[in-house]
Parts: sequence; structure tokens; C-alpha cells
Amino acid sequence: MVLNGRPLTVLVVVSLWLLLICGLSYGVQSDIDCLKGIKAELEDPYGYLNTSWNFNNNTEGFICKFTGIECWHPDENKVLNIRLSDMGLNGQFPGAIKNCTSLTGLDLSNNKLFGIIPQNISHIIGYVTSLDLSSNNFSGEIPADLSNCSYLNVLKLDHNRFTGQIPQQLSLLARLKQFSVANNLLTGPVPYFGPNSSITADSYANNTGLCGFPLDPCQSA
Repeated sequence: MVLNGRPLTVLVVVSLWLLLICGLSYGVQSDIDCLKGIKAELEDPYGYLNTSWNFNNNTEGFICKFTGIECWHPDENKVLNIRLSDMGLNGQFPGAIKNCTSLTGLDLSNNKLFGIIPQNISHIIGYVTSLDLSSNNFSGEIPADLSNCSYLNVLKLDHNRFTGQIPQQLSLLARLKQFSVANNLLTGPVPYFGPNSSITADSYANNTGLCGFPLDPCQSA
């Protein structure tokens, strides 16, 4: 039994080790694929990504040196934050972001992005604590699925072309400290974040049809 047990023990240990290594490799590779996808999906007229994002490299943590990328550790290809503001980037919301599975911050502000926010946004950035899409050309309705991004502390959607009503479900974002939808085309009642909320009327400025606390009361039909 002893002779038979040792090979079995070794086999189990080796199998677990291989599973662990494969899992880690997949995680690292998924983040590399994430950034490759973002680069492919967005037009980069000023060359910020084309100059810095060079994937012909196999050294540990090489993507952590890319412009706008912060990693959990400088020697590990696990993306913590993506900060690509003020780069003149053009295109729609890059779906490849879903492959950055450990992402906590996304800033695409002050670019030329357009189209809608994906309706399944929580499946793309489910663990993000800060999302800044301000000063772009996003349009359509703000997806109610943002309310499932339960870790959000900061949500900035101002200076776009969003229409319709702000989803009332956003009031479920218990951690939300900063929220702005100013300078859009929104209408209807705003979400009620509670009497002690730090979200002020400035967060809703320059939307012609919004009402409700902290704005003027909505008129009953």
C-alpha cells in the first residue's frame, strides 16, 4: 500500500500544481488579450497606444509599462486600472475590457467615443470601483445594469448625449460617493440616494427635463 500510495500522492500534487500554473497563466494571458482587444477596437489617431502598447515582448509585467495601465504588481500582468483619458481615441465602448478580470478602475474620459454603453455592462466591469466615461459622445439610455456594479464609488457620465430617464435602480449603489450625469439630454425623476447623500444638484446640471430631490419636485400628472 505504501508503494502504491507514494506515486498516487505525487500524481495528485503534480496535478494540482499544473492546475494552479495553468490558472495563473490563463489569468495573465486574459489581461494581455484584454489590452490587445482594446487596441484593436479603438482608433488611435495620435499614436498613444500604437507607440507604447508593444505586444512583442515576453518579459514579466511588460504590459504594466504601457501608457495608461496600472497593474496590481509591476512584475505581474494583472491590470488594476486603465486610464486612457485625453487621448483622442475614437470608437465604441471596447468589449475586450471584459478580459481584464481584476480591473478596479476605468477612465476613458475626454475622448471621441460614441454609441451606447453595453446593456450587460456589469458582466464587463463587474468589480470596478471607479468608472469615468465623461466628455465623450456616448448616446442612448443609461443601462439599468450599472446598478449591478455594486462596488462603484465613482460614476461619471457627464458631457455626453444620453437620453431617456436615469435608471432608478442606481439608488441601490450603496457605495456611490461621486455621481454626475450633467450636460446630457436626460428627463424624468432622478434616483433617490437618500437624505444624507453627497450627490448634489450639480450632478444633474444642464439636463432640461430632470426633477426630484435634490432638484425641484416632480410635477404630478
